[in-house]
Amino acid sequence: MKRAYVAVAATVGIFLLVQLGALALVEPFMDAGYQTVEDPSDPTNSVLYIGAILVATAVMLVALKFGVDQLLQGLIVFASVFLSFYVFSVVIPAVVTVGSLNVLAVGAALLLGVGLLAYPEWYVIDAAGIVMGAGAAGLFGISFGLLPALVLLVVLAVYDAISVYGTEHMLTLASGVMDLRLPVVLVIPLTLSYSFLEEEGPETISDDDAGETSEAESDDTEGATEEEEEPPEPFERDAFFIGLGDAVIPSILVASAAFFRPGDAPLLDVPGLAVTVPALGAVLGTTVGLLVLMWMVMKGRAHAGLPLLNGGAIAGYLLGALVAGIALVDAVGLAPYL
Repeated sequence: MKRAYVAVAATVGIFLLVQLGALALVEPFMDAGYQTVEDPSDPTNSVLYIGAILVATAVMLVALKFGVDQLLQGLIVFASVFLSFYVFSVVIPAVVTVGSLNVLAVGAALLLGVGLLAYPEWYVIDAAGIVMGAGAAGLFGISFGLLPALVLLVVLAVYDAISVYGTEHMLTLASGVMDLRLPVVLVIPLTLSYSFLEEEGPETISDDDAGETSEAESDDTEGATEEEEEPPEPFERDAFFIGLGDAVIPSILVASAAFFRPGDAPLLDVPGLAVTVPALGAVLGTTVGLLVLMWMVMKGRAHAGLPLLNGGAIAGYLLGALVAGIALVDAVGLAPYL
């Protein structure tokens, strides 16, 4: 049981690092001109992004089916380098430049990519995942207004539930991608001697879809829970795995709430972070959803992660908005349409 508490605390800590990292990046990203859409308040932005997720999922499943693992590995590492460059470009001072390119930021991003290819130990995977997660949440947070962000979280929560309890294609994707040792998952070791490089196969997973959607599961040695067999204790293992998408998706609402400030919510006096009461509520709500999810995983059954995590983030955000005296119509971004 002690190992269970350690795993839960470590998982909560990683989620907080991703969310706090996103809050630290929203303003530097905006100053750097990294907003990816012309109209962040347009709800169709969410539709386009969801479509991209479905296409990415299909491509990954096809790649795994036809055994082109190296192509898939290359694409994910490229995405890792690309996202990390955005982060490093606003974190590392542009001491050396070529044109307008921050050479040190490029070098740091490439070093991260080399590390993922050459030595994907658990701490390399986690470090890359935290950087990528904070970067992705920050970028999407400044690009998705409040209404698009809420639409995105709701739709992805429904999709995640369908992919876990219905089609189950996420389980297939998880088992294939895990073997590639890439930062689509975060690894929480439960023993000092644990090595991800020597891991033959994960036994407890919370997966994501192309880094954006995820489910939590406890499985047997074949990667599935059999009704006829007694499921193993989830924490009687050397490590716990949780999908990076679990941390990223609810963090988008956190970053959006801090950046777009519903009802002109004032920024709290937190050095280095853009924090509002609604954003803080989303952080707390995500944490509550995560604790409930972890409790369910410890029961030894498979569960979709995003319904709880996104639901917690939305509930916490709305509660924070009410505490701040913000009208519900402003909190959900519907005021311009009324």
